[in-house]
Amino acid sequence: MNQSNSQQSTAGDKNARGQRGGTLGTFGGVFTPSILTILGVIMYLRFGWVVGNVGLLGSLLIVTLSTGITFLTALSIAAIATDQHVKIGGAYYMISRSLGIETGGAVGIPLFLAQGLSVALYTLGFAESLVGVFPMLNETAVGVIVTILVAVLALTSARIAIRAQYIIMTAIALSLISLVFGKPIEPSDIEMWGARGRVSEPFWTVFAVFFPAVTGIMAGVNMSGDLKDPGKSLPRGTFYAIGAGYLVYMLLPIILAGRADAVTLIEDSLIMRKMAFWGDAILLGVWGATLSSAVGSILGAPRVLQALARDRVLPRYLRWLGKGSGEDDTPRAGTLLTLGLALLAVYFGNLNFIAPLLTMFFLTTYGVLNIAAGLERFLGSPSFRPKFKVHWFWSLLGAVGCIAVMFLVNAVATIAAIIIVFLIFIWLERRNLKSSWGDVRRGIWMSTAQFSLQRISSTADAKNWRPHLLVMSGAPTSRWHLIDLATSITHNKGLMTVSTVLQTPNISTKRQQELETKIRDYLHQQGVHGLARVITADNPFQGVEQMVDVYGLGPLVPNTVMVGDTKNPDHYERFAQMITHIYASNRNLLVVHDQEEVGFGDHQRIDIWWSGMKQNGALMMVLAYLLRTSINWRNADIHMKMIVESDKAAESASQNLKYITSNMRTGAMRDVIVNRDRSFREIIRESSQGADLVFLGMAHPPKVDDYVKYYRNLRSWTEELPSTVFVLAAEEVSFGKVLQ
Repeated sequence: MNQSNSQQSTAGDKNARGQRGGTLGTFGGVFTPSILTILGVIMYLRFGWVVGNVGLLGSLLIVTLSTGITFLTALSIAAIATDQHVKIGGAYYMISRSLGIETGGAVGIPLFLAQGLSVALYTLGFAESLVGVFPMLNETAVGVIVTILVAVLALTSARIAIRAQYIIMTAIALSLISLVFGKPIEPSDIEMWGARGRVSEPFWTVFAVFFPAVTGIMAGVNMSGDLKDPGKSLPRGTFYAIGAGYLVYMLLPIILAGRADAVTLIEDSLIMRKMAFWGDAILLGVWGATLSSAVGSILGAPRVLQALARDRVLPRYLRWLGKGSGEDDTPRAGTLLTLGLALLAVYFGNLNFIAPLLTMFFLTTYGVLNIAAGLERFLGSPSFRPKFKVHWFWSLLGAVGCIAVMFLVNAVATIAAIIIVFLIFIWLERRNLKSSWGDVRRGIWMSTAQFSLQRISSTADAKNWRPHLLVMSGAPTSRWHLIDLATSITHNKGLMTVSTVLQTPNISTKRQQELETKIRDYLHQQGVHGLARVITADNPFQGVEQMVDVYGLGPLVPNTVMVGDTKNPDHYERFAQMITHIYASNRNLLVVHDQEEVGFGDHQRIDIWWSGMKQNGALMMVLAYLLRTSINWRNADIHMKMIVESDKAAESASQNLKYITSNMRTGAMRDVIVNRDRSFREIIRESSQGADLVFLGMAHPPKVDDYVKYYRNLRSWTEELPSTVFVLAAEEVSFGKVLQ
């Protein structure tokens, strides 16, 4: 665990760009970059291939299904964008502020990779179309040169690149008009579901190649930090772009299917040029669209990276990627890194390889965006008040659609993508990042807790019994052995509360809360899952009694109290009163008497002094079994020790213990001891001298006339033993049934 990051606060919301705000409006900042990316390289160079492979109806179905997923995601984006001020980082910003910085980072890093690879997709498309006109050129060389020029443009004059969008949009419109007024080049043999007499590519393979065409909405989302009013511009511009793109993509299959046969559509990537009224208009459109899309991606990807760096998601040695330059806060370092990624993809990749890869990345991002919006709406938090209201069903339907399509496209790649996102999430979780904003996770846990509490029975159930420990440790560092032992018993699965009693008078509530936070953070740093509670009382014994009386929520209260042994004889009387109070409250009690010099030794041997399957005996066996299944005590042997009066009694007791241990399946070893006129003190001292931990039952207070005297004698008998746990079972649970 990287503890150095635990005290760091994220800085993404404090960047200068976020404070200044942008200048772009709906048309120039969202609609234009989105529609230029939607009507881009896939439309010009691969849509004929799509129609040739799956036919007219197949093409219309792919377009509708792809646009449907994008539209549902756009609804979620609109809901989030109209609830919060979306700053630099686009989709990453939305996810991290809704589902937490770990989830945002787990999706944001793949999102950056997708945007970076998109640059290569578009420059390769430009190179392919250029080589189609000038065959003497080398496609890879053209792709590399164009990628570098696009990066230089983004670094030197992003504003010029954005203004050039309007000229490019005009060229695209001209190319589409030219195509509409064009003519067939040959008779068509395309059927509704593909060509007759040939084996086409599988439907979902074709879908994977086409889907990046409709991911153009991310071009507008990624420029969120440059928008004057993101809450207004993002929803409107995105919906307009989706609608316009859908109309174009539903019209094109009808045109293409009626003007050429399937083989020609598949083999000739520039088939639209031959169909168009003015063929060169298609070249203008494809060159403009690919270059503008490449510029849009190389403007968007570094900004995602910049937001990740400013939120301290990236490692410390990559924080320089968060720096911006000039009035526009241009992420120059991130642009250069994006350029390097794009050049690698251009050199080693091709359109049909990169497009499905982008499909997986974008579907992952879309799915998480939908989950974020759906959960926010479902939980009904007062803080989530979007102007654009979307029912949670549609958002979650979009998420399910994304996941289903991912598996249909490529199940192996989907599992790989999920594993990558999960590993990034775990990495960020272990770094213990701190964020300055709240997220939906607390709402999820609150709703889950409410649902569970209302359904937990107040009657204890032996079959599902688990120790819920209240550990009265004081300051965790002073009695860490109690927390260590408690964690080994609970395995971080049962509830555990670490409590401190302050005897300082007039301490403020704020100070108590600050101490609780420090204790909770310290436990988390040590890998311990536990709650923290700080209370004030006149003395520690009174504090324990107060916690037993009032701590808990409904039926969910600690069932077992763990305290350290008192070593001051003057405190025995008050200590005995506390034991009696805990027993009367039906709470099990564990009194830990530790040997400070050796602690728990080598964690190799646990002795249980057995007196039968009554409450204490069965509870001790349960605790020993839980310890043995923990990491620290996994190699320990459990010895069940029983004292009898004679050899004849020893034989009978041995058979009885053999039957009990066999049924309990705890792996305990039997050890029957004949007293031979020795005192209990002598026997236990001699027999348990080599143990690392000893469990010893305590008498029930109502059965002892003078419990102070009893406890004083108990302490005296065990003074020279290894670390010992005195166990008093008081809960109305048949612990013997727990072992069945």
